[in-house]
Amino acid sequence: MPGLLRGIARTAVVAGTATAVSNRVSRRQRGRWAAQEQAQEPEYAPPPPQQAAGDDIVGQLKELAELRSQGVLTDEEFSRQKARILA
Repeated sequence: MPGLLRGIARTAVVAGTATAVSNRVSRRQRGRWAAQEQAQEPEYAPPPPQQAAGDDIVGQLKELAELRSQGVLTDEEFSRQKARILA
């Protein structure tokens, strides 16, 4: 009987050690993959198409006027933002 218990204990130790080593290897590999993903250069994305400057200014002014009419902006805030856009 003592030989049987010793064999079971030995098997448990070996299995536990194998599991611990396997987990450590998996964590290390995940770390390497994460580092590789971070090191990769991002894909090139073309810049968004630019609108004509006049259209952009008019759109911004319309948006400001709409915010003022909704009560989001005061007349003073509207004037400051309008001056910033037109500058």
